[in-house]
Amino acid sequence: MSWYALLVLAVAAERVAELVVARRNTRWSLARGGVVSGRGHYPALVALHTGLLVSCLVEVRLAGRPFVPALGLPMLALVLAAQGLRWWCVATLGSRWNTRVIVVPGMPPVRRGPYRLGRLRHPNYVAVAVEGVALPLVHSAWLTAIGFTVLNAALMAVRIRCEDAALAAAAR
Repeated sequence: MSWYALLVLAVAAERVAELVVARRNTRWSLARGGVVSGRGHYPALVALHTGLLVSCLVEVRLAGRPFVPALGLPMLALVLAAQGLRWWCVATLGSRWNTRVIVVPGMPPVRRGPYRLGRLRHPNYVAVAVEGVALPLVHSAWLTAIGFTVLNAALMAVRIRCEDAALAAAAR
């Protein structure tokens, strides 16, 4: 197994860890009256993220994409930075972080950690976008990087509208 396949598998393991945290946090939120929104787009989100990981490996293998150190090493650094930002978001939101949109009514917005940066309202989604470009480009899988970026932008437009509406409804 190549080092790149191990990297993609490590990212997949990280995603499984996210799901474990999300399941625990879902129970916590629902026990406190949390309201779930955006059920319709969630399967597309899961499919897109699964497709990213599979496509990284498939494109490298079938298209014979090379590892180009001048591109791959900076992209690897971005993958690692994206993981750091993602887990900073998870740690900052604590029990309120989730892969689904679940808002517990009456809880104030989080304004610390990466969320204290006013212009960066959705830092977790920045991490996703960076990872979606960087992970494929670690091994020159440019078709996957482009495809994920286009599909992710469309899905994030839906997701962010859903999340912002849910947060605004809970604040009323």
